[in-house]
Amino acid sequence: MAEDKEQTGASLEDLSPPDDYLEPSAEDTDTELNGEEHVEESASTEEPAKYQPAKISPNLLQMLKAAESRRTTHQNGDKTDESETDKEEVVTEDLNTLQKGDRDQMDVSEDKKKEVVTEELNIHKKEDKDETDVSEGGKDDAVTEALKTDMQIQLTEQKQEFNKRHTKTRRRSLSRSISQSSTESFSSAYSDSSEDESSPKDKLQKTSKGLSDFCIKNIKYASHGRREIEIAEQEMPALMVLRKRAGGEKPLAGAKVVGCTHITAQTAVLIETLCALGAQCRWAACNIFSTQNSVAAALAEAGISVFAWRGESEEDFWWCIDRCVSAQTWQPNMILDDGGDLTHWIHKKYSTMFLKIKGIVEESVTGVYRLYQLSKAGRLCVPAMNVNDSVTKQKFDNLYCCKESILDGLKRTTDVMFGGKQVVVCGYGEVGKGCCAALKALGAIVYVTEVDPICALQASMDGFRVIKLSEIVRQVDMVITCTGNKNVVVREHLDRMKNGCIICNMGHSNTEIDLAGLRAADLKWEHVRPQVDHIVWPDGKRIVLLAEGRLLNLSCSTVPSFVLSITATTQALALIELYNSPEGRYKQDVYLLPKKMDEYVASLHLSTFEAHLTELTDEQAKYLGIGKHGPFKPNYYR
Repeated sequence: MAEDKEQTGASLEDLSPPDDYLEPSAEDTDTELNGEEHVEESASTEEPAKYQPAKISPNLLQMLKAAESRRTTHQNGDKTDESETDKEEVVTEDLNTLQKGDRDQMDVSEDKKKEVVTEELNIHKKEDKDETDVSEGGKDDAVTEALKTDMQIQLTEQKQEFNKRHTKTRRRSLSRSISQSSTESFSSAYSDSSEDESSPKDKLQKTSKGLSDFCIKNIKYASHGRREIEIAEQEMPALMVLRKRAGGEKPLAGAKVVGCTHITAQTAVLIETLCALGAQCRWAACNIFSTQNSVAAALAEAGISVFAWRGESEEDFWWCIDRCVSAQTWQPNMILDDGGDLTHWIHKKYSTMFLKIKGIVEESVTGVYRLYQLSKAGRLCVPAMNVNDSVTKQKFDNLYCCKESILDGLKRTTDVMFGGKQVVVCGYGEVGKGCCAALKALGAIVYVTEVDPICALQASMDGFRVIKLSEIVRQVDMVITCTGNKNVVVREHLDRMKNGCIICNMGHSNTEIDLAGLRAADLKWEHVRPQVDHIVWPDGKRIVLLAEGRLLNLSCSTVPSFVLSITATTQALALIELYNSPEGRYKQDVYLLPKKMDEYVASLHLSTFEAHLTELTDEQAKYLGIGKHGPFKPNYYR
């Protein structure tokens, strides 16, 4: 701030730092005084300040007296009286010269000037009785010497004051820099990067209780991860209510849940809720970039077997899932999956496990597609619950979560400004709707690509132009995929994108972008920062790829805990339903969550907003043909 005030012409008093700053050392002062000539030049070009009077140098009068004394050593033999008028002219000339030099350094008030003039005239009148004239040459030399002495003293004082301010400011900046470095180091230590680059597979770690059945980045991060989980709990009211209401009954007693989801503070609250309801859990990550290392450490410290860390390789990813499933003394009887990778791995390598597994709960569109394919082929061995298409998942997690997190992920990775940017959003499902609404609100020009005429009509009526990607790809600044499909953006599109175009994915899987085409030999990859890569074409064009085409928000930022509370509660209730259902209720097929459960999940969150439901009268319920307390929507409603 001191520098800002100096540029706008503030006074020296305003620029003074606080008294509690350190004094500059002698070494610092000497270093700064090396620039004395530069300061003199800049001082001579500055305009004198006009708003704040400065103090008169305390040595001024003494110097003028000394100058008069030195004049006597240069007196000529022939001395004549000098008239009173001439003496006043000498004094006036001396003062004008002095004021001219002094004005460059500091302001002088009019009252002080008058005092100086009066006192100098008195001195000359007194000396006029005993002294003779001084030659013009001697007078000029003496006045010049006096002015030089005064300016040097004042300049030295101002230099010291300047050095004092500058050194303190510099030390303050250094302190702030050290503080920021410390914060960044702490953040990097716990937010998923580490100075230890060795693979966690090569290290044997143990918790404080001696448990070692886990594989994470560093168990030392556990205390920080515990605080992250506690913060998330405050924003996940339904899961906390579920713990209190069902904790005594233990509806999941005997359940052995193997899970493959994002390992974040929010999913940790879900995992610990399942444990509180009686389940035993083993967990792996469904995304190589979304794991929060500190949270994984906290779960391991709590006795939960976790196999995940941020930045896994593809080989590590499948190794962690295998370790999670293949425990010699532990066999799962429930699966909680996100993306279908865990279900696929068990089906491929441990198919006999399905003899004891009672059901699968799947929350992503990609995983649901895989389940329906297995069901069509007659290869689905157990009942599966489709959480992704539940109302609470579609209308809250997919819409509101993506609406808030898309901007966070883009800002953190690219620092991009959205106003005026041209953006293509591929897909106008609930995820696409959330992304488009957020981008439009910040002034972006948004285009939509869509294969479904109903969604295309919705996009058009929401004010977005529906267009083919090939028609607009040359001029857009960003391409965001959120279809859940594969090969949405292929090499042909990538070749036609303009220099600096940003491309990212908000769908679950990295299949939407043609990564194989980007790995071609003619293209060069430059890693810029975490989760940001530049792909350089032979002609120098480059595009910006985020999170290597994986889910942007969970790979590059965070997501709102409250919205995830809705989805997590839905998953917990789906597990309870499948685990406790009598044999024969669910066959080997894919089912939607009953609407009564959807409505129950929604009701658990209403108290946060102090919302009060209106209750139907018996007559109204009879008129609508529904129960007084629901369900209020048919099972096919989405």
